[in-house]
Amino acid sequence: MDSPRQSARAARRLAALGIAATFLVLAAGCQALLPDAASRTDVAWQSYDEARAAIERIQPYESTRADLTAMGLDPDSNAAMTILGYSEILQRFAAGSALRPEDYERGIRDCLSAGKRCVGYSLQTRKVRRDRVGNFWLDSLNFHRETHITGWSFNALLLLVDEKVVYTLYGGQPRIREVERVRNPLGPLQGWGDQVPHFIR
Repeated sequence: MDSPRQSARAARRLAALGIAATFLVLAAGCQALLPDAASRTDVAWQSYDEARAAIERIQPYESTRADLTAMGLDPDSNAAMTILGYSEILQRFAAGSALRPEDYERGIRDCLSAGKRCVGYSLQTRKVRRDRVGNFWLDSLNFHRETHITGWSFNALLLLVDEKVVYTLYGGQPRIREVERVRNPLGPLQGWGDQVPHFIR
């Protein structure tokens, strides 16, 4: 039979092993505890290429407003789309431009000459993810934070005269790869300097 001293010693060993195991689990899972975030426009496209392919299927002077609706390019159902009135289109192309009317492409010329019969669809969509990486404790205590930003963005402009598409243009960033690093030598005390004036007023 173990003496009380031996039992106490065994209990301390078990407690030490438990603490060590807890720290190992925490250390292994710290990376998973770092926050992440994502932002996206609620559209069906999952990539830049999908969005580009959708716009490239539109044929100026052949595709109609009904065709756009069938493709999901309808401002009433597509959260990425904005309707542009004639004055906004005029501001984009004519106001302050050094180009003469004949220098524009046919679709733009026809839109500008159509007046209020011309309507624009502006499309802006993006899918971006922000992942914090690195040491959990340095991040949590605000000594060092590193964020990896990945995703894509896409924009397009469609001009319609009456019910027919006359012009398309698209662009964007097919691959977003950015790294943000913030280093604070004082860690959680870094912001105290900004608070001091408030205390001494």
